[in-house]
Amino acid sequence: MLNSSTEKITTFARFFLQPANSTHRQYEALRAYFVEGLTNKQVAKRFGYTEGSFRVLVHEFRKKPDRQFFIPPAKGPHTAPKKDKLRKQMIALRKENLSIYDISHVLKAKGQKVSPVSVSLILKEEGFARLPRRRDDERPPSTRPAPGAVADVRQLDLTPRHVHTKFGGLFLFLPFLAAIPFDKMLIEAGFPGSKLIHAGHVMRSLLALKLFGSARHSHVMSYVLDEGLALFAGLNVSPKRAFLTEYSSRIDPRCYPKLMRLWFDAMANLGLEQGISFDLDFHTIPFHGEDALVQKHYVSKRKGGRWFQNDL
Repeated sequence: MLNSSTEKITTFARFFLQPANSTHRQYEALRAYFVEGLTNKQVAKRFGYTEGSFRVLVHEFRKKPDRQFFIPPAKGPHTAPKKDKLRKQMIALRKENLSIYDISHVLKAKGQKVSPVSVSLILKEEGFARLPRRRDDERPPSTRPAPGAVADVRQLDLTPRHVHTKFGGLFLFLPFLAAIPFDKMLIEAGFPGSKLIHAGHVMRSLLALKLFGSARHSHVMSYVLDEGLALFAGLNVSPKRAFLTEYSSRIDPRCYPKLMRLWFDAMANLGLEQGISFDLDFHTIPFHGEDALVQKHYVSKRKGGRWFQNDL
C-alpha cells in the first residue's frame, strides 16, 4: 500500500512521463533516448510514437541540437494594474457610444490619465470595433472652437477708442488713398463686390499685405484678429485667406487695363513726381529640349533680377 508521500511522488512523476504538451513530449522522449539510454522501441512505446516517427525526430534533433525547447520568460511586468482597473470603466463608456478620445477625456476629468492609444488597445482586446462616423448631434457635448466673425462692412464700429495693432504704419498711406476716388475707380473698372464686402475693402486688405511685406494671401491668417488691419480695410474683421485667394478668379481680365488707366490718372492729379527709371527682372528658364546648347543648365536661386536705368 502506498503512503501519501509515495502517491505525491507518483503524481509529480506522471507529469514528466506523460506530458500533454507536444514540445514537452518531444523533450522527454529525446532525454529518455540520449540520457537514460532507452532503445528506439522503448521510447516510442512509452511516449506514444511510432518507431519510424521517433527515428525522424531523433534525426532532426541531431541536425539541430541547439533547438530551443524552453522559451525564456519575458522581462518586465506581465500585468498592467492601472489599465486593468480602468478596463470596466472604458467598456461602460464605449457602450455609451464614446470614442477613444472621448473616453480618455472623461477619465482624465476624473483624475485618471489614460492616453487614447491605451484605450484603443484595451477596447480592441475586448472585441470592440471602431465607431462609425458620427454626426455632430451624436457627439458628447464638449468645448469647441467658437466660429470667427464674418467680414461685414455693416458691422464696422467707428466708436472712438484705443486700438492695439501691429499695422500702425499702414495708416500713413491713408491720406494718399483718401485723396483719390479709390472705391469709385474700382467700381468704374468693374471689380466685383457685395453688400458685405465692397471691392474697395478687398483691395485695401490686399494692399495692406503688400505694404506690410506679407504679399501672400495665406499670411493673412496670422493677423485676422488684429483690429488695426481690419480698420485699415474699413471692415469689422479682416477677410479670411479663402476669400482673398478666390477673389482674383472673380475679376474679369478686361478690368485690369481700365483700373491701371484710372490709377495713373489719379496719381498724376496728386502731383507726385514721375519715375525716371524702371526695373526689369530676368529669370533663367531651364532648357528641356533634345539639342541643348550647353551641357549644364544654371538656374539662379536669387530672388531679384538685374536693374537697368533708362533716362526718359
